[in-house]
Amino acid sequence: MSDILHTIIPIFAIIALGMLVRVWGIVKPEFMAPANRLVYYLALPAMIFRALSKASFKAQFNFEVLVVSLAAVFTVYGVAWIVGRESRLNPNQIGPFVQSAMHANLGYIGLPVAFYYLGQEGFVKASIIAGPMMILQNFLSVVILQTYASGPSLRNRLSALILKIIGNPVILAVLAGIAFSLADIPVPLIIDRSLGILGGLALPMALLIIGASLSFEKMWSQLGLVVLSAGFKLFVLPLLGLVAFKMLGLTPNDYLPGLILLATPTATVAYVLAKEMGSNSDFIVATISITTLASAVTFAVWLTLAI
Repeated sequence: MSDILHTIIPIFAIIALGMLVRVWGIVKPEFMAPANRLVYYLALPAMIFRALSKASFKAQFNFEVLVVSLAAVFTVYGVAWIVGRESRLNPNQIGPFVQSAMHANLGYIGLPVAFYYLGQEGFVKASIIAGPMMILQNFLSVVILQTYASGPSLRNRLSALILKIIGNPVILAVLAGIAFSLADIPVPLIIDRSLGILGGLALPMALLIIGASLSFEKMWSQLGLVVLSAGFKLFVLPLLGLVAFKMLGLTPNDYLPGLILLATPTATVAYVLAKEMGSNSDFIVATISITTLASAVTFAVWLTLAI
């Protein structure tokens, strides 16, 4: 338990620090967009590519963990869609509700937790799983948001959104790193060290950005629905994964990277997708904020149950 607390508390202390520097005015709103681009397009892909290219893909890849993780995401997606439809939610709420229930912040929270709790080996395993999960999550998000979108202009932007998903720098870094690993291509020392320096920015900067972006102003008018969606994300999704992992007889060393990713709170990119497709982006802001803070507790719960 002490190892879990020694991992979770420092991570969420940095997230809390991100909230404070925004409140104190140390970080200005205009700083957030370029800082996010720096992490998203450069630092995080550099760290992931460097880790995967130096690892043994065949030794680190676990097909069963990947399949269970993807199946759990798809199952929660389907169940949340049914719940949203049968609850007679406003069409403008169904898409954000379903997306919040399954779209995890893998890059900015899931991978940092995997790195600080499991070390470099766990980070590599989590990165391998994160690539396909990101593709599935983004695809399902586009489907649900487009289903309840209105207006021809939104449909015209669908192809542009799909291209953005395919060109996701984290996904590209995962694929490139795996390719280098499988082909046993060595990265020149100068490039490797440069990537190491750049990648060192990724995790602390990502946690600060998450903290600085949290907002609770628009939560209270739809609190019940936000809590229900958060329950799917933080409890139902990791529970499905944990039960399946144990039924398959996998050891914690095998499945913990997958469980951490399943237990990760709602992704900030979910807000971008909802905004682009004319959906209820305020709902997404609320679920991102409440799931991020609540995950400080739920991460500890799931990691304890997994041991």
